[in-house]
Amino acid sequence: MTDAVIHPSAVIEEGAQIGPGCDIGPFCHIGPEVVLGQGVVLKSHVVVTGQTEIGDETSVFSFSVLGEIPQDLKFKGEKTKLIIGKRNRIREHVTMNTGTSGGGGVTRVGDDGLFMAGCHVAHDAQVGNRVIVVNSAALAGHCVLEDDVIIGGLSGVHQWVRIGRGAIIGAVTMVTNDVIPYGLVQAPRGRLDGLNLVGLKRKGVARSDITALRAAFQMLAQGEGAFQDRARRLGEETQSDYVREIVTFVLGDSDRSFLTPG
Repeated sequence: MTDAVIHPSAVIEEGAQIGPGCDIGPFCHIGPEVVLGQGVVLKSHVVVTGQTEIGDETSVFSFSVLGEIPQDLKFKGEKTKLIIGKRNRIREHVTMNTGTSGGGGVTRVGDDGLFMAGCHVAHDAQVGNRVIVVNSAALAGHCVLEDDVIIGGLSGVHQWVRIGRGAIIGAVTMVTNDVIPYGLVQAPRGRLDGLNLVGLKRKGVARSDITALRAAFQMLAQGEGAFQDRARRLGEETQSDYVREIVTFVLGDSDRSFLTPG
C-alpha cells in the first residue's frame, strides 16, 4: 500500500494514527486518539474523535461524526471507546458514540456493515457483522444486534434490546423487546409476525431446517406454558441447529422481555 493521501484542508491532530493507503478528504477533522486502519476512506467533512478505531477499507461519507461522547446524562467524561470493524460503509450524517463506564466502556461495530444516511448507533451498542441499518434508524444504548440483522428505515430500537442473528425489522417500527433469531418484526409497535424466510432462502438454508424453524415458530406462538418454557421444550425435541440457536437466545440473559408471536 502507498502512503495516505490527505487533503490540505483536513485537520489531523498530533497523535492520530493514519494507516497506509488512507484517503482523507477535504475539511475532515481527526482527533489525537483516533486509529485508522489500512485503506480507510473519509470522503469530506467527516469528524472522527475520541478513542475511536476504524478497521481496514471502511468508507465514511460526508458529515458523519464518529466517536463523540455519549448522549447520556450519566456520562461524566470517562475514557471510553468506539471500535468499528473492516469494510463498513458508513453513509452521510451517520453518528456513532463511544461507550460509557456503566455499559462496558466500548461501542463496537463488526465487519461488512452498511449504515445508511442519518442512522445512529448509541453508546455501548454491540453490532455484529453484515448488519444493515437503513436511513434514519436509531439504535439506543446497550443494544445488541447479532450478525446479518436488517433494521428498516425510520425504525427505533429501545435500549438494552437484543436482536438475534438474521432477524429483519420492517420500516417505521419501534422495537421495545428482544427479537428471536431469524424473526420478522413489523408494525408501528413492533409485532413478531413470522420468520425472515426470504433471508433464510437467500442464505441457502436447507429446506429441512426451514421446515423445523416453521414448526418451532408455531410451537412458540401456540404451545402451552410460558414463552421460556416452550423454548426449553423445543431444545429438548429439536435436531436443527437453527432451532437450537433460537432456544439458546431465548434462554440467555436479557434486560428486556421478548416479542412473542401474535
